[in-house]
Amino acid sequence: MSSANNRYSPELRARAVRMFQESRDNYSSDTATVNRVAELLGVGSGAAVLRWVRQTQVDAGQRPGVTSEESVELKRLKRENAELRRANAILKAASAFFAAELDRPGL
Repeated sequence: MSSANNRYSPELRARAVRMFQESRDNYSSDTATVNRVAELLGVGSGAAVLRWVRQTQVDAGQRPGVTSEESVELKRLKRENAELRRANAILKAASAFFAAELDRPGL
């Protein structure tokens, strides 16, 4: 995970999403709402709050996209796939080495 993901606690993110949902009707647009929530909570940008809101909506099934759980599983599978590819490359190299040894005439 990047440091940006760890900069704000899950509690602060949940609070920001809650504040957005509760104050949405008080502002002319979602952008105005997230900017105000970000300002009140001391979050660097409204874009971060908007990402949290959108991801919460995806996780709740209210918006299409990849859920947080699916994203974590996808990252795990990509790491595992890379590890298996490395192991496969090592095994191929070892196989080629031993095959070459078998083809050499005896000393």
